[in-house]
Amino acid sequence: MAKKSKKQRAGGTPATVALTAAGVEFTVHAYEHDPAHPSYGEEAAEAMGVSPERVFKTLVADVDGALVVAVVPVAGSLDLKSLATAVGGKRAAMADPTLAERTTGYVRGGISPLGQRKRLRTVLDASADAHATICVSAGRRGLEVELSPGDLAKLTEAVSAPIARA
Repeated sequence: MAKKSKKQRAGGTPATVALTAAGVEFTVHAYEHDPAHPSYGEEAAEAMGVSPERVFKTLVADVDGALVVAVVPVAGSLDLKSLATAVGGKRAAMADPTLAERTTGYVRGGISPLGQRKRLRTVLDASADAHATICVSAGRRGLEVELSPGDLAKLTEAVSAPIARA
């Protein structure tokens, strides 16, 4: 039996476990989550002292009846029409939050594009390529993981497309 890594023993999330198993270089950033903050992503950027253009939120949408993950900067919003186009669909709408939580295995505000219960088709906003590293949820509120956009795309099998709007 394989020895568990220190991160796994220390209460790693499915996202950090997946990154460790893949041998990907990453940094975990923890901060005290404030339930009263109006935006999970903006809170993360402020707490870490990172530009909101480098902190990405993970959103789950329904595209023509199939759930799709969209990873976009917290500084902007998701363009649903562009997301549908990126995956060859016609119509997109935000997924029911309960369904998104049940399908990914994460709670809203802590949904990570990594280590999901059921792997969903993923689209990473093209703006990620402008940064050496980006931050995404590590699988719970108050925990972010920083990694290269290329590693994130590879691990999630994401396509890159302009799906965010300012």
